Amino acid sequence: MESSLQSRLRFLVEIDRLKSVYRASPLVDRSRKENSAEHSWHLAMYALVLAEHCGDDLDINLVLKMLLLHDIVEIDAGDSPIHGPTDTALQHRKESEAARRIFGILPGIEGAELKAIWEEFEQGESPEARFAKSLDRLQPLVQNVCTDGGTWVESDVSHQQVRERYGPAIRAGSPELWAAAERLIAAHFSGQGATLT
Repeated sequence: MESSLQSRLRFLVEIDRLKSVYRASPLVDRSRKENSAEHSWHLAMYALVLAEHCGDDLDINLVLKMLLLHDIVEIDAGDSPIHGPTDTALQHRKESEAARRIFGILPGIEGAELKAIWEEFEQGESPEARFAKSLDRLQPLVQNVCTDGGTWVESDVSHQQVRERYGPAIRAGSPELWAAAERLIAAHFSGQGATLT
């Protein structure tokens, strides 16, 4: 029988595979696309740095856990780009199966706790989940602004489509961050360019 320590180490080895899941978003230096592990780390940094902009007294440690865990399921399910065609029901089913398998590697209670945090993020109802989801939309938006449109240009996405696809999630977690994002979007689509780099 596998010990708790062996299970934990096996889980940590398994999630190394997230480094091989590439996203559509480019790095700011445009040298390549970011991977999902880098995205999760970057989101955790967004949470640490932008926590005061959430507008609620929330558990930032829970937000950090959500952001570190939210994309682990992409090891099995793959990334679902915001601007690509997606069968939402199929993707949800694949991600749920992945969550069962991957979190199931851990000892029972630990695996169940991490899976519950992942599910809370997916449901997006708690203040922590809303803030985490807002950052999950804000980070690629900033990446796109800093790369002269990045995936927006690649996918021929309009100003209105960007507002519709990013706005609701960012606004729900932080109206203040959405106001800043709107200014970045407007500057990009007016041809003024990014002022962040």
